[in-house]
Amino acid sequence: MNIAEYFGINLNIALVSILILAVIVLILFIFTIINIVQMKKLKKNYKIFMTGKNAVNLESTLVKRLDQVDELLEANEANEKNIEAIFQNMKSTFQKVGLVKYDAFNEMGGKLSFSLVLLNETNDGFVMNAMHSREGCYTYIKEIVAGNSIIVLADEEKEALEMAIGSNIVRGK
Repeated sequence: MNIAEYFGINLNIALVSILILAVIVLILFIFTIINIVQMKKLKKNYKIFMTGKNAVNLESTLVKRLDQVDELLEANEANEKNIEAIFQNMKSTFQKVGLVKYDAFNEMGGKLSFSLVLLNETNDGFVMNAMHSREGCYTYIKEIVAGNSIIVLADEEKEALEMAIGSNIVRGK
């Protein structure tokens, strides 16, 4: 009595099973070799990638660039704050202008008299009226609040005021 009969194993099935297992082991061995070769190539490419020109390390270059990006972000934030401060300051500056030249007196030619209006964003400012005559030049200033004057305006002053209010500056923001 042999060992195969003792355990009740068919030799043909055992040989086929052993051959199938040997083929599977061989296939796994081939896959392992392929995997090792690919890992070596990957390591080689990684070394090439991490070493830059003239032995400059890529990692240090990336860190340097990330630091520069951080600096740029900080500078951008500071610039945005400065721009906002400038826009706030501009609200009180004269942004709107109206100018009308005219002849104050019929005997004078050349339209030497003028009405000048300067207004800020909220239409506060003044009208400066300069009337030129043979005897001299007379200058008057009238205050403008919210686009209106307490003192009655002459036609030229009204025209300059309307011109200034109509010259609204459109800004981004």
